[in-house]
Amino acid sequence: MNKPPLTLYLAAPRGFCAGVDRAIRIVELALEKWGAPVYVRHEIVHNRYVVDGLKAKGAIFVEELDEAPDDRPVIFSAHGVAKSVPAEATQRNMIYVDATCPLVSKVHKEAERHSADGLQMVMIGHKGHPETIGTMGQLPDGEVLLVENPEDVANLAPRDPDQLAYITQTTLSVDDTAGIVAALGARFPTITGPHKEDICYATTNRQAAVKAIAPKVDALLVIGAPNSSNSRRLVEVARAAGCDYAQLVERAENIDWAALAQIKAIGLTAGASAPQILIDEVITAFHSRFNVSVELLETAQENIEFKVPRILREEVK
Repeated sequence: MNKPPLTLYLAAPRGFCAGVDRAIRIVELALEKWGAPVYVRHEIVHNRYVVDGLKAKGAIFVEELDEAPDDRPVIFSAHGVAKSVPAEATQRNMIYVDATCPLVSKVHKEAERHSADGLQMVMIGHKGHPETIGTMGQLPDGEVLLVENPEDVANLAPRDPDQLAYITQTTLSVDDTAGIVAALGARFPTITGPHKEDICYATTNRQAAVKAIAPKVDALLVIGAPNSSNSRRLVEVARAAGCDYAQLVERAENIDWAALAQIKAIGLTAGASAPQILIDEVITAFHSRFNVSVELLETAQENIEFKVPRILREEVK
């Protein structure tokens, strides 16, 4: 049986970023150092395959710190936590390791610095997302106002309109955020922005690759978890860039093959928390159904690496 021809445009960069890679290594090194079980507060990264793999090695995932015992190490996820969480761990004399992505930590420090200067913060982010909760939790209640879209900006009621600064969740759409920033600047001309863009390099790079691929293809798949903000943004970016059929899939088994039966060209990328093994799985699935020609479309190169915390580099006492 002759398989229909298909050009598969593979985005680069795609998949794991440095912060995700570091967070997973932290859990693995903690298991090596202290043995199982090691507790992890919230999913270390938003990917079921990764989480299940770490569970198999002895990690136990909990949503709140009170679900973890005092006498076992606990790790805080890459998304970051409110200040109250390490404070509680310290009060309970727990061993804890903070796997917060350094680029999220940068946003935390920004918020603290602006607050120390007397500015009230506006955070551009998604309500209920762990990163947003953690970032807003760096300051006392009321010191961080959340906006999700330009309409929210019109309803803001700050303490002093001339004493504001804004920060953003690191995994947002670059284009959508620009619209909210413009609305903030129009309403609050003196608002202070970040010294450097808050949206992380990996998010920006993956979105740029999708924008380059979208006009070339009939469909585009993003490998990632439904609760992964950066993965969901990639779908939105693809659609905005002209690819009407852009879908988020966790694995090859989730692909709607009937919808792709007549396509001639497809784009493939993966969110920053999706491992390479799932990308390879999807490519193999396409090879089984089509006569595939793979073209790499590289828009940036990434060589960033973040160190793991010192506690994991020290000998067990």
